[in-house]
Amino acid sequence: MRVVIRISRKAVAMADEKPVVESFQLDHTKVKAPYVRYIDTQTGPNGDVISNYDLRLVQPNENAIPTGGLHTIEHTIAVLLRERIPGYIDCSPFGCRTGFHLLTWGEHSTQDVAKALKEALEFIAYEATWDDVPATTIESCGNYRDHSLFTAKEWAKDILAKGISSDPFERKVV
Repeated sequence: MRVVIRISRKAVAMADEKPVVESFQLDHTKVKAPYVRYIDTQTGPNGDVISNYDLRLVQPNENAIPTGGLHTIEHTIAVLLRERIPGYIDCSPFGCRTGFHLLTWGEHSTQDVAKALKEALEFIAYEATWDDVPATTIESCGNYRDHSLFTAKEWAKDILAKGISSDPFERKVV
């Protein structure tokens, strides 16, 4: 049996185009961290809306949170932001270690997200104990040895001292 597949010129042209990664288009020299930035909203085939936010904790190319501290912040805010942001889906760290991508069902104002982030960092900085950091065992974490509550607390304090802005280009501290 012979199968013939016909591909339109338009489909070939579209296949040659490279996807655009929004965060790679952002001029990282123009932003003023710490901030929350709305990136975009995508609507799925069934009408479901997913929003993406940039939670930038430190100034790009000037600093980076050490992995142990960032890992502990990630695990802790996974619970704290779920409690504070309706429709929370995921909050994943940037490879550059300057912040996180937050995904949510529906849309939220950057002010609301910034307030939730501020509350979460306040808890980490001033209240959290090792017992408050979830998933730090060999069974529950893929790199359970790489955590530092001390580092997470110190970075959270530094971020809070600078203030979290609801705008990436103008300081609108919440």
